[in-house]
Amino acid sequence: MTGLTFAEPLPGLGQLIDFELNPVAGADGLFSLHALDAPEKRLYLLDAGMHLPDYQPVISDAQAALIKAVGPDEVATFVVANHHDGALTVNLLAPIVVNTVTDICAQVILEGQDYAIRHELKVLSPA
Repeated sequence: MTGLTFAEPLPGLGQLIDFELNPVAGADGLFSLHALDAPEKRLYLLDAGMHLPDYQPVISDAQAALIKAVGPDEVATFVVANHHDGALTVNLLAPIVVNTVTDICAQVILEGQDYAIRHELKVLSPA
């Protein structure tokens, strides 16, 4: 379990900024993120570095400053996962970036980058 503080509240979740990030048992790289003051407010996040190796978002200097990141090695990137119209999708256009040193994070909009809001994940069947 990791405590995270958002530099700015997430859209649609009021003024909540303090969250807890927990791994989902049996699902490497999948996490639940819930608000400390409202545990029913929950999102599911996918570790982009683990599951989306071709996803290479570039955050601006202002976005890095927002989470107080000094360099790219201090930034972990997660994408919000949703079940939409019978498919599992992730939002590649607005990832959640986390400063791995300070645990300050933010959801950022990747301006000028060609990523989808609803990128469908391919589910692999067990061999």
